[in-house]
Amino acid sequence: MRTATVNRTTKETRIKLTLSIDGTGASQVATGIGFLDHMLESFARHGAFDITLSAEGDLEVDQHHLVEDVGIALGKAFDAALDDRRGINRTGYFVFPMDESLAVVAVDISGRPTLQYDAPFTRRYIGELDADLLYDLFKGFADNLRATVAVRAIQGRNDHHKAEAIFKAFGKAMRMACSHDSRMIEDIPSTKGVIE
Repeated sequence: MRTATVNRTTKETRIKLTLSIDGTGASQVATGIGFLDHMLESFARHGAFDITLSAEGDLEVDQHHLVEDVGIALGKAFDAALDDRRGINRTGYFVFPMDESLAVVAVDISGRPTLQYDAPFTRRYIGELDADLLYDLFKGFADNLRATVAVRAIQGRNDHHKAEAIFKAFGKAMRMACSHDSRMIEDIPSTKGVIE
């Protein structure tokens, strides 16, 4: 079973996250930022990942520390649960329509952390979430999973719909990347024979 638990405590945040990659999409998420909870629940549902996440932080200062650290913890959890990456597809991508919005996310669990992010929002806040911090969440995730992640909001009028399309595409892309390739189940998906 591909599972992991991450406990991350700093002077700014306290996070506990449990992950089962081979789940059913069940989630319990409590970050203190309602819209972020909604997005992470959408990610879990569309990725079929089981996620339990409790996060507390210095929200009286700013949301930055908490949102970034949630991305870090999520990346660390996937990194641990995937171990040496043996038998996985490694890459995944999905184009997700959400009403008038369209987003694409592509992932390569390559050992080379990179984020390409192009998701302009028209408002600073979506619900109570500072939309600018979604970059930091995905950057923390990519760096700690050691993956290339490309996120793009292709079109959309409603910022809620654009963000939701991104997170649903993210879940689907990660589900594809983490899925087993039955023809190469014992192999590490790299010509180098290792993903570091």
